[in-house]
Amino acid sequence: MNKKIPLVTVPRISLYYRALLESRHKDYISSEEIAYLTGFNSAQVRKDLAYFGQFGTPGKGYKVESLKKALLSILGTDRIWNVALVGVGNLGSALLSYKGFEEQGFKIVAAFDKDMRKIGKVIRQVKIQDIKDLEDTIHKKNIKIVILAIPAKHVQAIVDRLIKGGIKAILNFAPIRPKIPSDIHILNIDLSIELERLAYFLNKLR
Repeated sequence: MNKKIPLVTVPRISLYYRALLESRHKDYISSEEIAYLTGFNSAQVRKDLAYFGQFGTPGKGYKVESLKKALLSILGTDRIWNVALVGVGNLGSALLSYKGFEEQGFKIVAAFDKDMRKIGKVIRQVKIQDIKDLEDTIHKKNIKIVILAIPAKHVQAIVDRLIKGGIKAILNFAPIRPKIPSDIHILNIDLSIELERLAYFLNKLR
């Protein structure tokens, strides 16, 4: 695949896959139907899918099961990714308890905290470990993705350790954007900013 894929395309591919899940009783689906289910226009759907190959059949549309398999392969979720969670506070505990991750190809196989009162406890068959064991566990359990649910003041130090440990993909829930090398992919999810965005739109309606 020689084409450079725009980063904004990737979340749309995820939404197209979810649209196909809603169409599981159909053999074929058109770009218009996918557009209706996702809120995009049909031209955008066809353009996004064309980045990855030719999937449609003239006059019929896309074969649902074949396209589902293709999109899973594109997203890399046709396999199980081992994930670690750092920080088992309120948010971390909720993430660790969520059953849907594994259904989507992500298995939390390790959790870490520095609070001695939490270390040793088990949540959904995952034993909370001392943060000191972070690097060793990453290698032993072949962890590829790490979720951070820790206070902002600790993020940079943990990110530095993760990078030295070979981690290339991080999901960060702390309200800070750590400094990272160009070959590391990090997604920063600040829930407060998202709430502020909603408040802004509500305020505009007043």
